Amino acid sequence: MPTIILHLFRLLRLVGSGHQAVAIENLALRRQLAAYRRKRKRPLLTQCDRWFWIGLSSVWKNWRDALVFVQPDTVLRWQRDRFRRFWTRLSNPNGRRPGRPSITNDIRRLILQMAVANPLSRAPRIHGELQMLGIVVSERTVSRVLRTVPRPPSQSWKTFLKNHLNEIVSVDFFTVATVRLQVLFVFLVLEHRREVLHFNVTNHPTSAWVAVQMTEAFGERTAPRYLIRDRDGVYGEEVRRRLHSLGIEQVLTAPESPWQNGYAERVTGSIRRECLNHFIILNARHLTRTLAAYFRYYHCSRTHLGLGKQCPVERQVMDSGGIVEKPELGGLHHRYERVAA
Repeated sequence: MPTIILHLFRLLRLVGSGHQAVAIENLALRRQLAAYRRKRKRPLLTQCDRWFWIGLSSVWKNWRDALVFVQPDTVLRWQRDRFRRFWTRLSNPNGRRPGRPSITNDIRRLILQMAVANPLSRAPRIHGELQMLGIVVSERTVSRVLRTVPRPPSQSWKTFLKNHLNEIVSVDFFTVATVRLQVLFVFLVLEHRREVLHFNVTNHPTSAWVAVQMTEAFGERTAPRYLIRDRDGVYGEEVRRRLHSLGIEQVLTAPESPWQNGYAERVTGSIRRECLNHFIILNARHLTRTLAAYFRYYHCSRTHLGLGKQCPVERQVMDSGGIVEKPELGGLHHRYERVAA
């Protein structure tokens, strides 16, 4: 405070002695030195500094000569910004942002959700969907929101595979030991929508036997385009001829790579964990009956995570009535339904 009083006294003395220009220049230089003394990496200009230089530029014609760390264009820009803010406050007394009203965060999230779920849809299509939902927003606004979304160059692999599930089936063998230590072979034909199209049991699989199973699996339905199998020698020349006659193209997995036939491997694991590990198989007939009962449960009652917790044979959602429990596989699993009171 004493320093400010001393500066004012010197200023008044210079003005009183007729050295107005020197007094103003002295004041300008002292203001800049005061900014340099502030402990910052670069001089800190306050709002008071800006007002000082704006006012000084309007009363002193040589104000540019006294500038050291501020460019003259900067002072002019301060004045233009001050003028713009002044007229903005006059034209917008309520303090609202100028321009179009902003959309809510819920609508923005909905637009982003639509963009991610529909990578082929652009602003016009998404804007149309919003109109169908009764949401009033301009197409230009939708376009601006979509600029912030990284759009994939094409559909995802997950979407591609879902669209081709009906065109792909997998086949595989797994073995089951009986109470008499006999090894039985189970042959599965699996659609990638989790439906077991065909199965059969044998104690000695051959190429001719597998060819017959292919005919039984696709004899009464449209044959798929691709069939995934491993390189087992049982898929011999007869199997290849039968698949060729059905118009099915074989896709062979790499040697010792069961993960390339993941759907079939996953189903085999489910069969063992949820059924066969809890049974003592007596013979081929007993194994066939057990697997048939399990596949009825697997198709019609068991919920699948890969199907959105629905069944391959879709179950109806029941929301009224009493809940009853129905045993499956002799009580190993249960199905729950509602019945009218």
